[in-house]
Amino acid sequence: MAKETPKEVQLQQEEELEEIAELPEEEVEAVPEIKEEAPAAEEAKEEEAETKQKRKKKEEEIAEERFYTIPLQKALIRPPKGRTPRAMQLIKLFITKHMKMNMKVTEDEEAEELPQLVISQEVNEKIWSRGIEKPPRKIRVRVTKDKDGNVTVYLAENQ
Repeated sequence: MAKETPKEVQLQQEEELEEIAELPEEEVEAVPEIKEEAPAAEEAKEEEAETKQKRKKKEEEIAEERFYTIPLQKALIRPPKGRTPRAMQLIKLFITKHMKMNMKVTEDEEAEELPQLVISQEVNEKIWSRGIEKPPRKIRVRVTKDKDGNVTVYLAENQ
């Protein structure tokens, strides 16, 4: 069965209301009320169920989770306009080293996908919050590694 669009549902409901209006008063009381919010409520319940399933899948996929405080003092060695980009590089280097990501490609692995390092938007915003010249001295992050070897960096909860 194809899903009906909201316009089609609304048209059907209007037709049913018109039919009810034409009926005598005695029969109108016998007709059950039409709930206009029923399709919207059903869709909302389906969406909630889907999001719960996605969360469970994400939780199951996580093979490792670690918390790190990444030192970023080496970024201050650079000229002022290069400090925050250097801090982002330091985060990538730190995570690849400590999460043991295999980034080197051998002839056998060329066909396979390499594990990816994903830095979340909130970590990026935290590093860039004070501009290009003044990155933070250190940052606390939560790092997760899934079964495929992909690593994701999130900001720690308390920051």
